[in-house]
Amino acid sequence: MTRRAERRRARAARRTVARAVVAAAGALALSAGAAALPAQRQTIVVAPGSAVPTLAAGLRAARPGARIVVRPGVYREPMIVVDRPVEIVGEGWPTLDGEERRQIMSVTADDVTVRGIRFAHVGTSYMVDRAAIKVAGAADCAILDNRFDDTFFGIYLAKVTGCRVEGNVLRAGKRTESASGNGIHLWSSRGVVVARNRITGHRDGIYLEFSRADTVRGNVSEGNLRYGLHFMYSDSCHYVDNTFRRNQAGVAVMYTKVVEMTGNRFESNWGSASYGLLLKEIADATIVGNRFERNTIGLMADGASRITARDNDFIGNGWALKLLSSTYDGRFAANNFVANTFDVSTNGRESENAFDGNFYDTYRGYDLDHDGVGDVPHRPVRLFSIIVERNEPTLILLRGIFVGLLDAAERVIPALTPETIVDAHPAMARIPRRAGSR
Repeated sequence: MTRRAERRRARAARRTVARAVVAAAGALALSAGAAALPAQRQTIVVAPGSAVPTLAAGLRAARPGARIVVRPGVYREPMIVVDRPVEIVGEGWPTLDGEERRQIMSVTADDVTVRGIRFAHVGTSYMVDRAAIKVAGAADCAILDNRFDDTFFGIYLAKVTGCRVEGNVLRAGKRTESASGNGIHLWSSRGVVVARNRITGHRDGIYLEFSRADTVRGNVSEGNLRYGLHFMYSDSCHYVDNTFRRNQAGVAVMYTKVVEMTGNRFESNWGSASYGLLLKEIADATIVGNRFERNTIGLMADGASRITARDNDFIGNGWALKLLSSTYDGRFAANNFVANTFDVSTNGRESENAFDGNFYDTYRGYDLDHDGVGDVPHRPVRLFSIIVERNEPTLILLRGIFVGLLDAAERVIPALTPETIVDAHPAMARIPRRAGSR
């Protein structure tokens, strides 16, 4: 073999080796790239008459993280147990029907989302708390934009953390409290957000017990058989921009500390034992920027300490503010009292609560230096309110001439109204609020 031929052969061998190395490197890179790509998310479609005719069948086939799409139809199944993290999404409002006999869905896994489903006909039970959806011992659930019709309990969260309940519509029509459950019920839960829901016709619209650091925002709770909102032993919670309207007894806050209620509306909660907001045995409540309108009692405090109530409007209530003698260290400032039968009432001669800079449409003082503040202190407790507190049937005399003379005499020479309930700097004009604040 000539030298020239040997050199050609050597060059060919080197090219062959180089091509093999490049091919191997390419295969390795392709393999690494494929490993880096996420696995495609599993999607399961549930539809009547299909290979997956029920939601329970879809769940059995689902891997963790799957998306289950439920097509329109009425699904009557035994109670559905969601025991793995999945997203359940309804198209065209499929209905899960409890047939007045059972709870519809039980969620026991973390990271479950339920969206766009109609839940209907959860029958009343006097033995167990049946619910359309019950989430127990789970975290980071999301119950979004669903409809609940004719349920016992609507959404029931027990020992959950970090869940969201948003954009749901809950409507029930039971006639008695004993036959009805709560719309949204939280028990022993933490860090839950309840937002933009509409609840009507339940026992309590929203109920919290032994819960902490929850946020209730932008909900409308109206026409419920007992309370629009009811919470007990639920500390460090925030209630913002909600509307509580035409409920049997309004809103009740009991045995709780560190409560913030801001920008809410308490409207038309009217009846012999009704109020907009009841504070019972609570401490450190901040009540700011709310509107109390057309309630039997706007705000009632019994056994409450260190209330801060400012920038609220009390309009057209029977009693705007009712402070029992067990309430102390409250601060009431920059509130408007307009067209109420009684602005402030109490059941004792002494009060450890301070009033400053509020506007009262009943104030008859003057402002000689034109600084917008009355030169004469105002006593917001009418003498007749004291009489009514001790003998309720006397309320029938409210519009009588004698009552007007009695109140006028008490304003000139205060003798029976509490000496300590006095506003030293009453506002001469109604205090304006920011546009759109309420």
